[in-house]
Amino acid sequence: MSAALVVPLAATPSSANTVRESAAVGPRTLAAVRQDGTAQTRAHLRELARKLVEEGVPGVIVRVDDGHGRPIEISEQAAWTTKDHRLTADDEVREASNTKTVMATLVLQLVAEHRLALTDPVDKWLPGQVRNGRAITLRMLLNHTSGLFDYTEDPALAPALTGRDSHVWTSTEILRLVSRHPALFQPGTEWSYSNTNYIAIGAVLEKATGKNLATLVRDRIARPLALRHTFYATGSAWHDRHAHGYEPDAAHMPPDVPDEFRTYAGPRHDDHVDVTGDYVTADGADAAIVSTAGDWSRFYSALMSGRLLPAAQLAQMRTTVPEDGPGDPDGLGYGLGIETAKTDCGTVWDHVGIVPGYATYNVTDSTGHRTAAFFFATSTLTKQAHQTGAALMDEVNCAIFD
Repeated sequence: MSAALVVPLAATPSSANTVRESAAVGPRTLAAVRQDGTAQTRAHLRELARKLVEEGVPGVIVRVDDGHGRPIEISEQAAWTTKDHRLTADDEVREASNTKTVMATLVLQLVAEHRLALTDPVDKWLPGQVRNGRAITLRMLLNHTSGLFDYTEDPALAPALTGRDSHVWTSTEILRLVSRHPALFQPGTEWSYSNTNYIAIGAVLEKATGKNLATLVRDRIARPLALRHTFYATGSAWHDRHAHGYEPDAAHMPPDVPDEFRTYAGPRHDDHVDVTGDYVTADGADAAIVSTAGDWSRFYSALMSGRLLPAAQLAQMRTTVPEDGPGDPDGLGYGLGIETAKTDCGTVWDHVGIVPGYATYNVTDSTGHRTAAFFFATSTLTKQAHQTGAALMDEVNCAIFD
């Protein structure tokens, strides 16, 4: 799994604000994790979480469930954020691109019902809306081999992505905007992560079912699994207790951030902007789901154990393409809405999600018996926090095999 959770950015003045200093920490081997036991694993995870807060992350949640019924749950936050909210491990967060795993699950459910086929060209469902729509299949959208330009890189979307645009972008509008950009490559010939792929997938799901995505997520995923805090957000409202998310204010944004992404909407607080109430009006099937670490654990367990998909469709989901080109030197592969990586401690299946104020990582083993997650209350990390975040990812990946 890539250590590059978010772009490493320069430190902000408020990063030295909060908790006691801790010793330098780093990733450990599986043998070390097992030798220490659960108590030591918990202590090391908490040390990493506290170190991240010292390095400028406003809040951190970590949850590890090794399948033995006693999950480790940790929450740490900067002192100045407690005026807004007392962070707990079961707070709702914006899952961002983890949404893609749910969307892929919905598509594969419809494939099992013979209502969709992975070989369907996009034009069958969205005629004329997608560049190369005759050549791009649903499978190519799901595994990011379509060659479509990523809409989040178009400057016209910057106000929507920073909470400064009240216009809610439809999938039709986003796909029309993307059609102005040339294809990155011929469909099916390379791999490139593009949020546009899942905007198109969401439109296909709605066309094929006649239902909106919020209803599909509720009826096919959340209700059957009793996920009380999992929903497809269509606005800024939350269902229950939720973590606050923050970004540096314009004066404390790193100098290399483009002008159009330097200013976020929201109340100012301690050199930051509270973006909790912002609704990213361009988010859709690529990033709109809200959930909790515990809910996502139950979702992963149901998915990987075959409760949500028949064996044939689960096998399709776990059929990957290399992310790093021929030979895939880092061992990273992307399936249908989910990523896989070979770690020192075992093979994991995971996804990362990033939207303003919220960075999430969810991971499971191949059976769904062991799961873990962490959350950062910002998408902007200092260089030091970026390194510690990579160490936390290594630790979490090993902890599920404890």
